[in-house]
Amino acid sequence: MTKRSQKVRNFILQNVDKYPRDIAEKASSYYSISRQSVNRHLNQLMDKQVLDAEWTIKNRSYQLRILESWNKHYQINEQLAEDVAWREDIESLLPAVPDNVLSMWHYGVTEIFNNAIDHSGGSEIRAQIKKTATSVECIVTDDGVGIFDKIKNEYKLLDERHAVLELSKGKLTTDPQKHPGQGIFFTSRMFDEFTILSGETFFGHKHGEPEDWIVESGSLQSGTMVSMKLKNDESRTMNEVFKQYSNGGDHAFSKTVVPVRLAQYEHESLISRSQAKRLMKRVDEFDKVILDFDRVRSVGQAFADEIFRVFCTEHPKVEVTAINENEAVRQMISRAQS
Repeated sequence: MTKRSQKVRNFILQNVDKYPRDIAEKASSYYSISRQSVNRHLNQLMDKQVLDAEWTIKNRSYQLRILESWNKHYQINEQLAEDVAWREDIESLLPAVPDNVLSMWHYGVTEIFNNAIDHSGGSEIRAQIKKTATSVECIVTDDGVGIFDKIKNEYKLLDERHAVLELSKGKLTTDPQKHPGQGIFFTSRMFDEFTILSGETFFGHKHGEPEDWIVESGSLQSGTMVSMKLKNDESRTMNEVFKQYSNGGDHAFSKTVVPVRLAQYEHESLISRSQAKRLMKRVDEFDKVILDFDRVRSVGQAFADEIFRVFCTEHPKVEVTAINENEAVRQMISRAQS
């Protein structure tokens, strides 16, 4: 196989998850080769059983084949420890990966296991590993009370959606004596894909998409299911992730990015002071707060005033900035600051 052919196939494998229906077109455009040539590569990858295809009426959809699958049940008791589960089971199942990838897996798996052991109130954890030609996915499920329901009750929130909002800010814990509330926040930023399904609420983040948290109806009846997925050749490091949310040289967790749209319901406008107070709850624990207005079409005068005048006046040491705001939102913020 030529080096160019290998590059084309690597491109297909690395991008097929993102473009399952358009991968042939993307590869053809990227390498300036014919669709016929790309189709030959696709067929050869399917012959090698690393790629699967689904035929529909209009086109084909491709996906990486699961090459290996593993699962194990753990009883939650005094003998169960997250470092033992990692060392004796999970670590040995990973393919040969660079140290930075191994470190992120170590951090993520032990954090999620520890949360299930200490906070779920359940009796059992199920761990699953799924390996493809380019990545590994780990799914950790417990049969406890459910993470969003627990956060809602502990913090006396209105519903589980507000629990997602609080979780997205970071520094959230139901047991501050034992945990600083950083594990889930940083795990979600380290992995290529990170999701939590609990009750009827789904919460996810994809690396490279600007704070693209998703909230929609789920289907898990009880407990919590966490999925982490990471490419085997990922180049970023844990320190890079930590540094991204520090406001100085000590790597302290002093900066957060808050997705503003999580403060609103589907057809609701952000107009009231109570909505603004909900959005800014606990953010005074940070030195710098970045409010991401992505997909927020407008805000009301009272909402903007509560954040950019009242909150900022009451918390002069907290730096509050806005990103991804449209012109209408920008004008309302400017009015509040003037």
